[in-house]
Amino acid sequence: METDSLLACALRLIGRKAANDKRGSTSNNECAQFLEQIAKNNSLRIERDLKREEADKPRHEAFAIKRQQAQEQDMKDREIKIMAMDTSHMSPETKSYWKLKRRDVMRRKLFHDDGPSNTDWLNDQNH
Repeated sequence: METDSLLACALRLIGRKAANDKRGSTSNNECAQFLEQIAKNNSLRIERDLKREEADKPRHEAFAIKRQQAQEQDMKDREIKIMAMDTSHMSPETKSYWKLKRRDVMRRKLFHDDGPSNTDWLNDQNH
């Protein structure tokens, strides 16, 4: 009879409270494995992003060089346009404006400056 009672206890259904507890709980080991997987995925993503940046670096450098060359060509084109400007039909104020622009271009060419000049001593007519 003892074997019947042990067998009956083993086959007895789990109660509602025990079933809910069993279904809702996860073991600490499963949580740790889940967190480890998240950390591994993050490290793989970071590694992949770094490799992608390294692969894109030469392309970005080439693009920067081309952009710099385009800016230099644009500056040369503007300087040519300024130097070729016909001022014979312009008002005195407009002529003086273009004269100053030509002086800036000449100053950049003579002194190998890359930007507009902020020195006024070359524009003085008193020296």
